Amino acid sequence: MKITKNKVIALVLILIVLAAAFWYGGNAPGLQGWNVSQTSGDSLSDTDKEVAPTGGQEAPVSDDKNGENKKNDNDKDKEKTEEPEKIENKENIENTNAAEDEKPAEKPERIEARPGGIEGGLSASEKVELAKELAGGGSSPGVEKGSKDYSESLGMVIDTVTGKDKYLTDPVPEGKPIPVEPQNATITDVERTCTLSVRCDTILNNIDWLDPEKVELVPEDGVIFATKTVTFYEGESVFNVLHREMKKAKIHMEFMNTPMYNSVYIEGINNLYEFDCGELSGWMYKVNGWFPNYGCSRYQLKEGDIIEWVYTCDLGVDVGGFYSVGD
Repeated sequence: MKITKNKVIALVLILIVLAAAFWYGGNAPGLQGWNVSQTSGDSLSDTDKEVAPTGGQEAPVSDDKNGENKKNDNDKDKEKTEEPEKIENKENIENTNAAEDEKPAEKPERIEARPGGIEGGLSASEKVELAKELAGGGSSPGVEKGSKDYSESLGMVIDTVTGKDKYLTDPVPEGKPIPVEPQNATITDVERTCTLSVRCDTILNNIDWLDPEKVELVPEDGVIFATKTVTFYEGESVFNVLHREMKKAKIHMEFMNTPMYNSVYIEGINNLYEFDCGELSGWMYKVNGWFPNYGCSRYQLKEGDIIEWVYTCDLGVDVGGFYSVGD
């Protein structure tokens, strides 16, 4: 076949037309996102591609900036919907706390119903004073008035300024024994007899005031140690007899010395302590129907004495002592 100059020119023109048609027809590599200068060995960086869920096929690459913008927009929308709720909840919490702060504290029912009618409870110092009174350290208002002349005639030394002895004890009423200091007592081997009893039946009438853990310690009839004739030795005190008999009967007893009053204070019997049944409660003693105004270790016994230990829930009002006696 003879190739002429015209045929060559025509062939070149055809190729040019086809190439142009191919390029501008939309199938050119540059129009598909390819870089014409990119070699066959180049690949997309890890930050520019995502692994397809299946088949290992690469997923279309998205514009990172556009993705971040969409994420930020979503976060902002979420914050817009959540923020009012958070603020509202915060306000509710603050309002609740404020309401609780403004709400007056309720007084314990036990305090309001406590014998004696004193609201707010006793302070530590008041409890100490109560313990002193129950221990016999000085007379309380309403106690039978003592006689200075009578007490001094029996050897009681009364201070002219305080009107009490050196252990802060008021003069005793006429006909009553004066206190005998334990360190001055002479105990012989001469046996005497007296009667002793220990009761807590007043608690039965005030069971709501009693420490719940102590309820089972209260006998049904309130009798811890039934009235019994016991032996003592001449010169012994009420405390000596109680201590010995509780030990023999295996009944719990706890006491403490009060040097200021030179006497022993009975804190608990049968595991029932002062303040267990109200803040005016504790153990008291009486001899021959009289509540001495001094401690049990200072009361020297005589033949035939009747000793009664009683638990008060009202500083003596419920057992006939202290405030229950008129001036």
